[in-house]
Amino acid sequence: MLKKALCFLILSLLVGCGSKKRTYNKPRTVSVEGSVEETPPPKKSKKEERKNTKAKAVISTALTFSGTRYKFGGTTKKGMDCSGLVFVSLKENEILFPRVSYQMAEEGKRIKLTQVQKGDLLFFKTSKRGKRINHVGLVVDVKGTDIKFIHSTTSRGVIVSSLREGYWNHAFVKATRIL
Repeated sequence: MLKKALCFLILSLLVGCGSKKRTYNKPRTVSVEGSVEETPPPKKSKKEERKNTKAKAVISTALTFSGTRYKFGGTTKKGMDCSGLVFVSLKENEILFPRVSYQMAEEGKRIKLTQVQKGDLLFFKTSKRGKRINHVGLVVDVKGTDIKFIHSTTSRGVIVSSLREGYWNHAFVKATRIL
């Protein structure tokens, strides 16, 4: 019985493979009709557009310092600290701001992490004994809950890190919007 079923299966495959293929003389076209319910994304106000442009410019400036070594109090390509990076990036885009991180933390509007956008500032306490903010980073990208920020570390210089990293997540204090 099994042999008969197997023979039948093989025979049907052979017969099926020999069938003629159909060809079409006319080219086939497919059209897709748009839904009436689809709406274009809402247009941003001119104020929002300017803010986004300013944030992109500040981020772009900060990224030019990627790889710069750490130097306490530094504000040049020869050496840069975290607040120096933010200070210079803002200053080169005509935004006056305090020079040190704990003073920077007193400026702007405090926001929730779920509201963070490119150009916002993240503040940290990285010292075991210190009771005040001593580190700052500039948000360069937000994808869902993954927040990337540029900052200067004593060990690796100016780099982009993720707030998901355990060390930075643990040291995080607050986020502020300045633009």
